[in-house]
Amino acid sequence: MLRALTFLGCFLLAVDVQAMRFPEHPALPADYENEQEIVIVEVAPAQLRQVQATIRQKFPGIVVRQVYETTLCGLSVKGKRYDLRRLEQLPGVQRITPVSVYNPEAESIPFIGGTEARGYFDAKGRRLMGSGVKVGVIDTGIDYQHPDLRRSYAGGYDTVDRDHDPMESVSVGPTQHGTHVAGIIAANGKMQGVAPGARIYAYRALGPGGSGSTETVLAAIERAVRDRVDVVNLSLGNEINGPDWPTSVALNRAAEKGVLSVVASGNSGPDIWSVGSPGTASKAISVGASSPRLRIPCLTLQGRELKLTPLEGSADWSMPGAERWAFGGLGKPEELRDVRGKVALLERGELPFADKVRNAEKAGARAVVIYNNEPGAFSGSAEGAFIPVAGISREEGLWLRQQKDSFLRFTFREEADTIASFSSRGPVISTWEIKPDVVAPGVSIHSTVPGGYLSMQGTSMAAPHVAGAAALLKQAHPDWGPEQIKAALMNTAKTLYIGRKPYHIYEQGAGRIQLTEALQPSSLVYPASLPLGLVHKKDSHTVRELTVTVDNQTNKPQAYVFSQPPAERGIQWHMPHTLYMGPHEKKHVNIQAILNPSFLKSGIHEGYMQVRDYHRTIQLPYLFFVEEPNYPRIMGFQFGKGSQPGLYKYAIYVPGGADEMGIVLYDPATFQYVDFLDYRQNVTSGMKRQTILAKHFLHGTYKALVFVRKGKKEDTIETTIKLE
Repeated sequence: MLRALTFLGCFLLAVDVQAMRFPEHPALPADYENEQEIVIVEVAPAQLRQVQATIRQKFPGIVVRQVYETTLCGLSVKGKRYDLRRLEQLPGVQRITPVSVYNPEAESIPFIGGTEARGYFDAKGRRLMGSGVKVGVIDTGIDYQHPDLRRSYAGGYDTVDRDHDPMESVSVGPTQHGTHVAGIIAANGKMQGVAPGARIYAYRALGPGGSGSTETVLAAIERAVRDRVDVVNLSLGNEINGPDWPTSVALNRAAEKGVLSVVASGNSGPDIWSVGSPGTASKAISVGASSPRLRIPCLTLQGRELKLTPLEGSADWSMPGAERWAFGGLGKPEELRDVRGKVALLERGELPFADKVRNAEKAGARAVVIYNNEPGAFSGSAEGAFIPVAGISREEGLWLRQQKDSFLRFTFREEADTIASFSSRGPVISTWEIKPDVVAPGVSIHSTVPGGYLSMQGTSMAAPHVAGAAALLKQAHPDWGPEQIKAALMNTAKTLYIGRKPYHIYEQGAGRIQLTEALQPSSLVYPASLPLGLVHKKDSHTVRELTVTVDNQTNKPQAYVFSQPPAERGIQWHMPHTLYMGPHEKKHVNIQAILNPSFLKSGIHEGYMQVRDYHRTIQLPYLFFVEEPNYPRIMGFQFGKGSQPGLYKYAIYVPGGADEMGIVLYDPATFQYVDFLDYRQNVTSGMKRQTILAKHFLHGTYKALVFVRKGKKEDTIETTIKLE
């Protein structure tokens, strides 16, 4: 078997794996068993007390750090690895999961419905501000002394320091993310959030530098549910596209207890399968990022238009006409001799954005354009810059460098309702569910930060728009639960298009939220999306049955007409044609999709089923796969040193299991094969934790290929590993 690798996008290497020396697993040192570790232990509800008692009696070395009874049923415990493994044998213990690292999903309130200039109103004409609604913000804490948040703040808890002061970090590892999120939801001062009358409960689960763990996030979810918040916002996530991850499970259970969770889908787009946990939770609202109405600066050269991504905090782009430009390398002072009075084109890398811009300003540049040093788009901050600063892609920057002795002409393009390139896409692996559920503005969002205000972008900024909207819906319809609020936002969303074609369903879900329409729907249909799963061509006749609830929201009788999706060979739909319902009546409707995969091409199939009442048409997106798709078979690789020299540990998420899994080392200078650091076969699905003892001759820095193979499909992660 040959494996092809690419390092740094420039070197191709073919390796005969059959000829390689698969590693033997050296015996781990005795001290390995004594290493301390923190894990999440999920327990059957009826046996939680018994498991706790057994741990106290038989495992005195294990410390119970947190008890989760409200959402996830289980414990956070710390102890020796030997003892922790023995817990798996206790009656009632269902699963043990290592803690994962969570980070914020970020790098005037924008357009989400059309009437925000004069406010939002209920059916009786009363202005809605979210009054009486409790919104939890699980984040980095908030600056509750900010003049725009003092009136909104109602309390909270710090699950990092375990106290009742959820203030943002201001000294070591200062943060501002949670304050920005809270302002979008409920600022009530100079700036007004979506729901300025809502009460904010802050739960600081991400500590200095904006990093937290499964343990602290789960504790925050527990607190929020016990505090009986109505809506909880989580603008955070990890790289694990796993519906069974503990935080996703906890949010599903929170919904069952009446708490609606709104989660950022992540900033790992535009790749498919990039949505991370807990945005994979079925009953939460996962939110992608769209662009509000913006005036986008562009530069034109040789008939080609390049869209600029302004860096946050830099001066506004107001440069009409033509400008000369000069290449300034990485932005070091000695590279900027030719940029005076010109636009400086710089390459990303080595220096922080702020240093590049400061050097360019000192050299007399009129503006700075930075091109990426790797494929794809990027965003960043140039806070305090006195000149305009923007980014372009690597491909565009390299092309621009070739255009010698030319002028750049700057123009502006009006743009709205496009999906941000950074917004994570779905669907969810193994359940094949549609995520995100909706999108909301997440580009250039102005909000509160400690000590002032700042524009940021990310799905972190999109999610609180939806959380604020949910607060208004809860005030207008106090009898609605999470399912009805989610349906109202999805049923009334606006389908977004790229050109004349709609964005894929796994990119936008039901579309961009329209709050005005969601506040007074004539009907609700839920669940508001229809995942039909995975089928194989060998299955000649596959039936998928779904049940939706049709909910007449008016005080008059209505007729409902079900419209089948456009005819497609290999798919037959069975559903009622017309349904008659009385005022405020609910009915359960069975929908059947009969799939004959032999007539369908392999890959993703998507579309919309429509339900029309007397007032509007509701679109229910559906999605299914023919044959197993090429999803990532390896995620969330983490590597670190063990308790003594030569001992190392790693964690990796394998969503579909693997026939083979391993770590191959190469010389970083010559790319020659060195050895296997680890190799395993017949790996089950889920999070895998391994501790390995490196061979005595392996020391130094290596290029590493982490690979997972299942059947004929293989995925890899390239990284650098240092062995001492």
